Order: sequence, then C-alpha cells, then structure tokens
Amino acid sequence: MSEAAIEIRGLEKTYAGGKVALHGIDLEVPRGSIFGLLGPNGAGKSTTINILAGLVNKTGGSARIWGFDIDQQPRNAKRSIGIVPQEIIFDAFFTPFETLELQAGLFGVPKAERRSMELLRAVRLEDKAHAYSRTLSGGMKRRLLVAKALVHNPPVLVLDEPTAGVDIELRAQLWDYVRELNALGTTIVLTTHYLEEAEELCDRIAIINHGRVVANADTRSLLAEAGDKQLVVTLADRLETAPGGLPCKAVLDAGGHMLTLTYDKRRQTAGEILAALTGAGLAVVDVSTQDADLEDVFLKLTSPSVASAPA
Repeated sequence: MSEAAIEIRGLEKTYAGGKVALHGIDLEVPRGSIFGLLGPNGAGKSTTINILAGLVNKTGGSARIWGFDIDQQPRNAKRSIGIVPQEIIFDAFFTPFETLELQAGLFGVPKAERRSMELLRAVRLEDKAHAYSRTLSGGMKRRLLVAKALVHNPPVLVLDEPTAGVDIELRAQLWDYVRELNALGTTIVLTTHYLEEAEELCDRIAIINHGRVVANADTRSLLAEAGDKQLVVTLADRLETAPGGLPCKAVLDAGGHMLTLTYDKRRQTAGEILAALTGAGLAVVDVSTQDADLEDVFLKLTSPSVASAPA
C-alpha cells in the first residue's frame, strides 16, 4: 500500500469543447499531514478534488486514495475520502440528525456503528440535531457539511473553501476541530483563499496555476523561496525623497521619517543595509523587520509572467 494518503500521477482533464483544466499534474499528500492546495480561481483545484470524489471523469493519468486506485477500486477509494464542498447543498427539510443518518446509510454504515450525535456534538450542533436544516445559520450549515463528510470515518478529509462566508469566531472553532481530527490521524487537504490560514495550518503546500503545479514544498521551505525581506527604519531627520545609491529598493513614507527597505535576504543581510544607511549619512532611531508571507509567494508564482511560461 502506498505511503501517501493521496497519490496523483500525470492527472489530465480536458472538458468538452477543448478546455484543458489539468495538464498532467503530479501530487503526493503525506499521510497524517495538513496539506494546502492553493491557486487562483479556475486554476484546477476543484477539478482535481471532483476527480478524487468521483464526480468528474479524468482524461488521463492515475489517482490513488489511501492506496486504492480510483478506477480499479472505486468503492474503497470513495470510502477512504470525505469531501466538504464549497457549495452548501443538502435537503432543507431534513434535520441535521436525519442528514447524517441518510449519508451514513448511503455509505453502508450499519446503524449500530453510526456516530450521528457524536459528530453533531463535535461540530457544536447537538442542540440543533432535530431542527430543520433550513433554519441553520450559514456557519452552522458549514459545520454540518463537515460532519456529513465524516459519517463513514474516512482517513482523508478534503475541505474545499470551508470558511467562505463564515465569521471569525466560527472559523476559529472549525480550525480547532480540524486540528483535533488531524491529531487523531486524519489527513486533511485544504483549499482556501485565506492564505494566512494555509500558512498557519498546513505542513505542506502545493500551488496550482492554469492546470499546472507551480510549487510543492513544505510550508517553511516555500516561504523561504520568497527571498524578499523588509527592513522598516525610523530616521532621526525628515527626508524629502527616498535616498538613492542604496543596495535595495527604498520607499519613503508621506511623513518623511520612515523608510521601508526591501532586499533579498539570500544575498544581503540587515546589517549590510543598515551600514549603507549610515554610510549615506542617515541617523536611524528605530528598526523593525518583516519576512515575506505566503501571499507574497502566491502572487510571485501565479503572476502572468509565470502563467505564460512554458511547462
């Protein structure tokens, strides 16, 4: 059995009409990890997830979930994965308890082994177990979808934009639960447009752009690739314009006392930048630094110049 929770090799998808959604992507999601799958709208993330879920037929390549090939062993593959979709879709006239019982039945879970109330308690919906689902708030519906994806106790859980439209408090509660699931051994695959969430939660991140994988590395290494770092200095004397001749990009704030210096930390040090300021006759009274974040990496890798580069 494969050591990966999900193993994708040369996955291709071309829709009717000739639109190519996936250009032979390779991905491997380690077991027990929280894996981020990021990319702009239309990059191919949802197509990849829908192929894994059995909702879209691939054009080429292979995919295995928990060691089961999605073509050769589709039943075992589907039982190994739970999908929380972007869209909030379920019968509004069923209660949350009935929704979970029905989903468990569809997966063939015997009544004695169903965990409907346990799951509702875990996502803080126990008090709404017998209310009509249409009466739930948006955040409650999101949490119900998470519980629905877990009724068959899958080892892999895919969260496709799970916090879209969810307020800050409910988002924090959801991530606490996701961390608990991961600590118990569930592999999590996350897509999100909130890049700070991915940066904080994910052990490893892959970025897809125009149907191609443009990055795939552990989060720390990916952030290190950005290279750029900012040095923000407060000057003793006011300047009219940013000084020239410095070995980095310099931007002066409107007040003339704060200078933001952007440099490549792989080639320069903060000490060298400060020495250049001193050499230019500038007196510094305060200094702070800021590393590049995941948003910087994401924008760099999905820029038009990268998108237009040959595969």
